[in-house]
Amino acid sequence: MAAQLPETAYVAAGTAPPLPSLVSDRQLRAHRLGRALRLWIPAGFLILVLAMCFLWPLIYKLPSPTNGNIIEASEPPFSPGHILGTDQIGVDIFSQLVYGGQVAFEVGISVTVIGIAIGGTLGVIAAYFGGWVDAVISRVFDILIAFPALVLALVIAEGLGPSEMHVIWALAVFGIPAVGRVARGATLTIRGLPFMTAARLAGTRRWRVITRHVVPNIMPNIVTFSLLGLGIIIILEGALDFLGYGIPAPTPSWGNMIANGQQIMSVQPEYVLIPSIALLITVAALNMLGDALRERWGAQ
Repeated sequence: MAAQLPETAYVAAGTAPPLPSLVSDRQLRAHRLGRALRLWIPAGFLILVLAMCFLWPLIYKLPSPTNGNIIEASEPPFSPGHILGTDQIGVDIFSQLVYGGQVAFEVGISVTVIGIAIGGTLGVIAAYFGGWVDAVISRVFDILIAFPALVLALVIAEGLGPSEMHVIWALAVFGIPAVGRVARGATLTIRGLPFMTAARLAGTRRWRVITRHVVPNIMPNIVTFSLLGLGIIIILEGALDFLGYGIPAPTPSWGNMIANGQQIMSVQPEYVLIPSIALLITVAALNMLGDALRERWGAQ
């Protein structure tokens, strides 16, 4: 082993001595593995759930989620032909779970897309142009956010009537200002940075600056927030169904399953526990994925 040169030798040679390693290679690899697991475990679970809800019915014909055979009523889990059993009128629980997941993701993703498209656009416009434009849009956002989300959704859903499309628009009224405020805050953060000033001084048109410089830089914040918001939307959709103001029966949904299962919970608790666990784990996976992406992208 070569002897380490004294520090004076490095000074004489005009170079700095090597700094001792504060983190070992093993610790660094463990940190990278931990970051990867925090990202890919929830992402993998969500991919699995989406595949089960949307691809599985295309590959394997499932029993009807609305019509059952009374002869097969209240079958326990792992019964022949019914992996999760049946309800009190013989409807397959697994089919209801799968098609109810379709409804949850359809509503959640639709509300999220509407929130990004409308709320994100309004938030960027408010922050970039400022003045009275910012004041008007911000006050509208503040008024909408001041109402409790579930109460506001209940009022709108009651006025429009029970249907999946009406639930989407009722929840979008909550999603639009939430995403809009995130987009506004992120835009305000980068509006005064040197590259933005250089783009404006170069005579670049405002809309070109927004599309080429603002939007790409604020998208990490919007995406991570939207993943967290998607979990909240799925919970609110289930709450509306549970209260009878959401997806009308007999259309399967996780909220409808929980509401219908109250009557037989003492004798068949799995009918309530299965959709409740699916809802809980899905929302937790969305939150974990959002946190992992926020850490990786350095979003605020």
